[in-house]
Amino acid sequence: MSLYEILVFIHVISAILGMGPGMIMTLIVLKPKPKNMTELKHTFGIRNSLHLLTMIGGLLLLITGLWMGLLNTYLFTQGWYNFSLILFLIALAFGPVLLAPRSKPIKLMFKEHKGEEIPDSYEPLSKKLFNMEHLENLIFLAIIVLMILKPF
Repeated sequence: MSLYEILVFIHVISAILGMGPGMIMTLIVLKPKPKNMTELKHTFGIRNSLHLLTMIGGLLLLITGLWMGLLNTYLFTQGWYNFSLILFLIALAFGPVLLAPRSKPIKLMFKEHKGEEIPDSYEPLSKKLFNMEHLENLIFLAIIVLMILKPF
């Protein structure tokens, strides 16, 4: 295998490792719906574990994608490659810009809330967070489609 083929292999494995768990992180909290704070905290703990995989996979995707571009500079002339890279960078910015501010109130609620009943404030907070995660997932799906179809 050439270095480029090895990078493609790592890139595909990284997409599975990074994007697969990211696509289901919201579902873990929604299906089945947690009945109390213990269950809710547990589902968010699982989400945090999966987030580590998404971060590792995402970093490897960026590194291998750019490395393949450096080995084959022709890729930088392709619209699908450049647009995928731009979308990926936008999706990366979601973490600190859109997701972190929406997850902080939930984390604070976990820390301060006493008792087992899930507070009413959780529902609107989670909806804001999960809507942003769904948007980010759509961006990742668009990137996958661009990588497969290479339409322009």
